[in-house]
Amino acid sequence: MSSKVCMILVWFFVICLLVVGLVMVSSTAAWAEETKHPYEPLFKQTAFACAGLVGALVLSRIDYRLWRKYIWWILGLASFLLILCYVPGIGKEINGERRWITIGMQFQPSECAKLCMMMALAHWLALYRDRTTSFWWGFVMPGIIFGIPLALILFEKDMGTSVALALAAFCVMFVAGTRKIYLGAALIVAGASLYFLVQSNANRLERFLAWKDLDAHSQGAGLQQYRAAIALSRGGLEGVGLGNSAEKHGTFPSPIRTSFSRRWRPAFTNQAVLLAYFLMTYAGIGVAMQCRDAYGRFLAVGIVAIIFCPAMLNIAVVTNAVPNSGLPLPFISFGGTNLVFTLAALGMLTSIQRFSTGAQPNCEITRKDERSIDVRL
Repeated sequence: MSSKVCMILVWFFVICLLVVGLVMVSSTAAWAEETKHPYEPLFKQTAFACAGLVGALVLSRIDYRLWRKYIWWILGLASFLLILCYVPGIGKEINGERRWITIGMQFQPSECAKLCMMMALAHWLALYRDRTTSFWWGFVMPGIIFGIPLALILFEKDMGTSVALALAAFCVMFVAGTRKIYLGAALIVAGASLYFLVQSNANRLERFLAWKDLDAHSQGAGLQQYRAAIALSRGGLEGVGLGNSAEKHGTFPSPIRTSFSRRWRPAFTNQAVLLAYFLMTYAGIGVAMQCRDAYGRFLAVGIVAIIFCPAMLNIAVVTNAVPNSGLPLPFISFGGTNLVFTLAALGMLTSIQRFSTGAQPNCEITRKDERSIDVRL
């Protein structure tokens, strides 16, 4: 398939998932106790979707290579926003996690940082693509580039986003040619670190214990996954029909985020949604494979990964394959920041398809030496 066809397929599946998400928000909104108007969440989610699509349209018309001139400023700004999560009066703590800041409006800086981190990582790996097999240039330095903002997100107690971002970064480094032995060793260290972080935090430990024994924690930390498991089992292969699920009637901690697997028939729910994510990822990788430059290829892989990895982790949580991580399901879960920036990232993927596989590049990055770069437009 041509890159244009791949990009059309990506957007086709994204729009399908958006429609499913809006329908599910509409179905559960009437029973959400935290809303004043029964369809207030639907109106908000629709507004966020429109904002994200506008952002995607703007980014799709800007040559993605132009951002490389300002890449370290972009990464620095993203890190600064993450630091603001710890500033009293600006950062906001919800359920023991400091993911949000309020500057005119409330949003999660980590969602913005995802794309910025992938841009910086792709830039470095493309700049030193002839040294990606070396320990220092291909492993240590890329690890520092995405490790600093990743640590800031982790210290917010947002372990789910940290894990998903680390997996996405590993995907980019793997494609760039980082030696597998380094990545394997890093995964072992990351696994040991996660175990230590879980054991040292009461909230994380409670979630882990609830995952191991949902029945014993069905009214506590395991309530969300317990009710999701019931929804999956009661829905069966046929489902109970849209609007007929009992799980949204006040039994979930947040009914707007409830599983939709019990409502529709299989052709339109679990299997179709899972297939849509895989086909969207496959088409996105098709765009990456046809890029003419290394930066666009690595960035395209990173964008696809920051959508696919959280999606798979969310589905794993719902099916009780992993402990509850709090990750939203892209395009479907209720929430504005994730939706806006995920759609914006797809706008940059569209830019990669338009400018990388079309005419000759009108900008070029060259390495003068190991410490400075020259950007020629």
